[in-house]
Amino acid sequence: MRDEAVRVEDAVDALEALRGGLVVSCQAPADSPLHEPSVIAAIARASQNQGAVGVRIDTPAHVAAVRQRVQVPIIGLWKQQFEGCDVYITPQFQQAKAIAQAGADMIAIDATLRPRPGGETVASLIQQIHTELGKPVMADVDTLESAIAAAAAGADWVGTTLYGYTSATRHLSPPGFDLLSQLVATLSIPVICEGGIASPDMAHKAIDLGAFAVVVGTAITGIDLQVNAYCQKLGGRE
Repeated sequence: MRDEAVRVEDAVDALEALRGGLVVSCQAPADSPLHEPSVIAAIARASQNQGAVGVRIDTPAHVAAVRQRVQVPIIGLWKQQFEGCDVYITPQFQQAKAIAQAGADMIAIDATLRPRPGGETVASLIQQIHTELGKPVMADVDTLESAIAAAAAGADWVGTTLYGYTSATRHLSPPGFDLLSQLVATLSIPVICEGGIASPDMAHKAIDLGAFAVVVGTAITGIDLQVNAYCQKLGGRE
Protein backbone atom coordinates (compact mmCIF):
# COMPACT_ATOMS: atom_id res chain seq x y z
CA MET A 1 0.00 0.00 0.00
CA ARG A 2 2.86 2.38 0.82
CA ASP A 3 4.49 1.93 -2.59
CA GLU A 4 1.14 2.40 -4.30
CA ALA A 5 0.49 5.62 -2.35
CA VAL A 6 3.89 6.98 -3.31
CA ARG A 7 3.29 6.17 -6.97
CA VAL A 8 -0.06 7.95 -6.95
CA GLU A 9 1.42 10.98 -5.18
CA ASP A 10 4.24 11.17 -7.74
CA ALA A 11 1.70 10.94 -10.55
CA VAL A 12 -0.32 13.81 -9.12
CA ASP A 13 2.84 15.91 -8.95
CA ALA A 14 3.51 15.09 -12.60
CA LEU A 15 0.04 16.30 -13.53
CA GLU A 16 0.52 19.55 -11.63
CA ALA A 17 3.75 20.12 -13.55
CA LEU A 18 1.69 20.56 -16.73
CA ARG A 19 -0.35 23.50 -15.42
CA GLY A 20 -0.47 26.40 -17.86
CA GLY A 21 2.14 24.92 -20.18
CA LEU A 22 2.72 23.30 -23.54
CA VAL A 23 2.68 19.54 -24.03
CA VAL A 24 4.15 18.46 -27.36
CA SER A 25 2.70 15.39 -29.05
CA CYS A 26 5.75 13.69 -30.56
CA GLN A 27 4.33 11.18 -33.01
CA ALA A 28 4.74 10.19 -36.65
CA PRO A 29 2.77 8.05 -39.13
CA ALA A 30 3.73 4.37 -39.07
CA ASP A 31 5.00 4.58 -42.66
CA SER A 32 7.16 7.64 -42.00
CA PRO A 33 10.96 7.44 -41.60
CA LEU A 34 10.39 9.53 -38.46
CA HIS A 35 8.57 6.59 -36.85
CA GLU A 36 11.70 5.43 -35.06
CA PRO A 37 12.16 5.42 -31.27
CA SER A 38 15.45 7.33 -31.45
CA VAL A 39 13.96 10.00 -33.70
CA ILE A 40 10.87 10.45 -31.55
CA ALA A 41 13.11 10.64 -28.47
CA ALA A 42 15.21 13.36 -30.11
CA ILE A 43 12.09 15.36 -30.98
CA ALA A 44 10.86 14.99 -27.40
CA ARG A 45 14.22 16.14 -26.00
CA ALA A 46 14.24 19.15 -28.33
CA SER A 47 10.74 20.00 -27.13
CA GLN A 48 11.83 19.79 -23.49
CA ASN A 49 14.89 21.92 -24.20
CA GLN A 50 12.70 24.70 -25.57
CA GLY A 51 10.30 24.75 -22.61
CA ALA A 52 7.67 22.06 -23.16
CA VAL A 53 6.30 20.92 -19.79
CA GLY A 54 5.40 17.47 -21.07
CA VAL A 55 5.23 15.20 -24.09
CA ARG A 56 2.57 12.87 -25.45
CA ILE A 57 3.97 9.64 -26.87
CA ASP A 58 2.47 6.63 -28.69
CA THR A 59 3.64 2.97 -28.36
CA PRO A 60 5.72 1.32 -25.62
CA ALA A 61 8.93 1.39 -27.69
CA HIS A 62 8.69 5.13 -28.21
CA VAL A 63 7.77 5.80 -24.58
CA ALA A 64 10.78 3.77 -23.42
CA ALA A 65 13.12 5.66 -25.74
CA VAL A 66 11.72 9.04 -24.72
CA ARG A 67 11.96 8.16 -21.03
CA GLN A 68 15.73 7.84 -21.48
CA ARG A 69 15.99 11.36 -22.91
CA VAL A 70 13.55 13.58 -21.02
CA GLN A 71 12.66 14.42 -17.44
CA VAL A 72 9.30 16.07 -18.13
CA PRO A 73 6.11 14.02 -17.65
CA ILE A 74 5.14 11.61 -20.42
CA ILE A 75 1.50 11.15 -21.36
CA GLY A 76 1.58 7.68 -22.86
CA LEU A 77 -0.86 5.96 -25.17
CA TRP A 78 -0.92 3.02 -27.53
CA LYS A 79 -2.97 3.22 -30.70
CA GLN A 80 -4.39 -0.20 -31.52
CA GLN A 81 -6.99 -0.98 -34.17
CA PHE A 82 -9.61 -3.69 -33.59
CA GLU A 83 -11.87 -4.95 -36.34
CA GLY A 84 -15.35 -3.48 -36.11
CA CYS A 85 -14.34 -1.00 -33.40
CA ASP A 86 -13.63 2.72 -33.78
CA VAL A 87 -11.91 3.09 -30.41
CA TYR A 88 -8.13 2.94 -30.88
CA ILE A 89 -6.39 5.12 -28.27
CA THR A 90 -5.32 2.70 -25.51
CA PRO A 91 -8.52 0.66 -25.89
CA GLN A 92 -7.72 -2.03 -23.30
CA PHE A 93 -5.88 -2.46 -20.02
CA GLN A 94 -3.11 -4.53 -21.60
CA GLN A 95 -2.07 -1.54 -23.70
CA ALA A 96 -2.21 0.75 -20.68
CA LYS A 97 -0.04 -1.66 -18.67
CA ALA A 98 2.59 -1.84 -21.42
CA ILE A 99 2.71 1.94 -21.67
CA ALA A 100 3.10 2.29 -17.89
CA GLN A 101 5.86 -0.32 -17.78
CA ALA A 102 7.69 1.55 -20.55
CA GLY A 103 7.89 4.64 -18.36
CA ALA A 104 4.79 6.79 -18.94
CA ASP A 105 3.71 9.00 -16.06
CA MET A 106 0.10 9.24 -17.22
CA ILE A 107 -2.11 7.14 -19.47
CA ALA A 108 -4.32 8.59 -22.21
CA ILE A 109 -7.39 6.59 -23.23
CA ASP A 110 -10.30 7.02 -25.62
CA ALA A 111 -13.18 7.94 -23.31
CA THR A 112 -15.87 8.52 -25.91
CA LEU A 113 -19.24 6.81 -25.56
CA ARG A 114 -18.46 4.40 -28.41
CA PRO A 115 -18.38 0.62 -27.82
CA ARG A 116 -14.98 -0.72 -26.75
CA PRO A 117 -13.31 -3.99 -27.79
CA GLY A 118 -14.10 -6.90 -25.52
CA GLY A 119 -16.98 -5.03 -23.91
CA GLU A 120 -14.67 -3.23 -21.49
CA THR A 121 -16.02 0.06 -20.12
CA VAL A 122 -14.30 3.38 -19.58
CA ALA A 123 -15.03 3.12 -15.86
CA SER A 124 -13.48 -0.33 -15.49
CA LEU A 125 -10.41 0.67 -17.50
CA ILE A 126 -9.83 3.80 -15.42
CA GLN A 127 -10.25 1.83 -12.19
CA GLN A 128 -7.70 -0.77 -13.29
CA ILE A 129 -5.20 1.89 -14.33
CA HIS A 130 -5.58 3.59 -10.96
CA THR A 131 -5.49 0.52 -8.74
CA GLU A 132 -3.05 -1.72 -10.62
CA LEU A 133 -0.73 0.83 -12.22
CA GLY A 134 -1.01 3.81 -9.90
CA LYS A 135 -1.23 6.19 -12.86
CA PRO A 136 -3.57 9.13 -13.52
CA VAL A 137 -5.75 8.98 -16.62
CA MET A 138 -6.26 11.52 -19.38
CA ALA A 139 -9.67 10.90 -20.92
CA ASP A 140 -9.72 11.83 -24.61
CA VAL A 141 -13.28 12.92 -25.36
CA ASP A 142 -15.34 14.34 -28.20
CA THR A 143 -18.45 15.76 -26.53
CA LEU A 144 -19.65 17.25 -23.26
CA GLU A 145 -21.61 14.06 -22.57
CA SER A 146 -18.56 11.83 -22.89
CA ALA A 147 -16.54 14.20 -20.72
CA ILE A 148 -19.15 14.17 -17.95
CA ALA A 149 -19.24 10.36 -18.09
CA ALA A 150 -15.43 10.15 -17.98
CA ALA A 151 -15.25 12.46 -14.97
CA ALA A 152 -17.89 10.39 -13.20
CA ALA A 153 -15.86 7.27 -14.01
CA GLY A 154 -12.84 8.71 -12.20
CA ALA A 155 -10.76 10.31 -14.96
CA ASP A 156 -8.13 12.66 -13.57
CA TRP A 157 -8.56 15.13 -16.41
CA VAL A 158 -10.15 15.27 -19.84
CA GLY A 159 -8.84 16.39 -23.21
CA THR A 160 -10.69 17.70 -26.26
CA THR A 161 -8.55 15.34 -28.35
CA LEU A 162 -11.30 13.59 -30.30
CA TYR A 163 -13.46 16.61 -31.08
CA GLY A 164 -14.06 16.46 -34.83
CA TYR A 165 -12.81 12.88 -35.19
CA THR A 166 -15.87 10.80 -34.26
CA SER A 167 -19.16 10.20 -36.04
CA ALA A 168 -20.88 12.44 -33.49
CA THR A 169 -18.52 15.35 -34.19
CA ARG A 170 -17.30 14.77 -37.74
CA HIS A 171 -19.15 17.88 -38.93
CA LEU A 172 -17.06 20.00 -36.54
CA SER A 173 -13.49 21.23 -37.01
CA PRO A 174 -10.84 21.43 -34.29
CA PRO A 175 -9.83 23.22 -32.19
CA GLY A 176 -12.87 22.64 -30.02
CA PHE A 177 -12.88 25.97 -28.23
CA ASP A 178 -16.64 25.74 -27.77
CA LEU A 179 -16.30 22.31 -26.19
CA LEU A 180 -13.37 23.52 -24.10
CA SER A 181 -15.47 26.35 -22.67
CA GLN A 182 -18.31 23.93 -21.87
CA LEU A 183 -15.98 21.51 -20.12
CA VAL A 184 -14.29 24.22 -18.05
CA ALA A 185 -17.70 25.53 -16.95
CA THR A 186 -19.10 22.08 -16.16
CA LEU A 187 -16.34 19.89 -14.78
CA SER A 188 -14.37 20.07 -11.55
CA ILE A 189 -11.33 18.28 -13.00
CA PRO A 190 -8.67 19.87 -15.24
CA VAL A 191 -9.36 20.20 -18.95
CA ILE A 192 -6.62 19.86 -21.57
CA CYS A 193 -7.06 21.49 -24.98
CA GLU A 194 -5.76 19.20 -27.72
CA GLY A 195 -6.45 19.07 -31.43
CA GLY A 196 -6.19 21.70 -34.13
CA ILE A 197 -3.97 24.14 -32.24
CA ALA A 198 -1.96 25.60 -35.11
CA SER A 199 -0.28 28.69 -33.67
CA PRO A 200 1.03 30.17 -30.42
CA ASP A 201 -1.89 32.61 -30.44
CA MET A 202 -4.37 29.73 -30.54
CA ALA A 203 -2.57 28.03 -27.66
CA HIS A 204 -2.73 31.27 -25.68
CA LYS A 205 -6.46 31.53 -26.37
CA ALA A 206 -6.99 28.01 -25.05
CA ILE A 207 -5.32 28.92 -21.75
CA ASP A 208 -7.39 32.12 -21.58
CA LEU A 209 -10.52 29.98 -21.98
CA GLY A 210 -9.52 27.95 -18.93
CA ALA A 211 -7.47 25.07 -20.31
CA PHE A 212 -5.18 23.49 -17.71
CA ALA A 213 -2.59 22.89 -20.44
CA VAL A 214 -2.37 22.73 -24.23
CA VAL A 215 -1.25 19.79 -26.36
CA VAL A 216 0.15 20.58 -29.81
CA GLY A 217 1.16 17.92 -32.29
CA THR A 218 0.98 18.38 -36.05
CA ALA A 219 1.78 22.11 -36.03
CA ILE A 220 5.10 21.36 -34.30
CA THR A 221 6.09 17.75 -34.99
CA GLY A 222 3.95 16.71 -37.95
CA ILE A 223 6.64 17.06 -40.61
CA ASP A 224 4.98 14.59 -43.00
CA LEU A 225 1.61 16.33 -42.92
CA GLN A 226 3.05 19.82 -42.94
CA VAL A 227 5.31 19.21 -45.94
CA ASN A 228 2.50 17.48 -47.80
CA ALA A 229 0.18 20.43 -47.20
CA TYR A 230 2.74 22.90 -48.55
CA CYS A 231 3.49 20.76 -51.59
CA GLN A 232 -0.20 20.22 -52.34
CA LYS A 233 -0.79 23.95 -52.18
CA LEU A 234 2.17 24.82 -54.36
CA GLY A 235 1.41 22.05 -56.83
CA GLY A 236 -2.16 23.23 -57.21
CA ARG A 237 -1.37 26.92 -57.55
CA GLU A 238 -2.93 28.80 -60.43
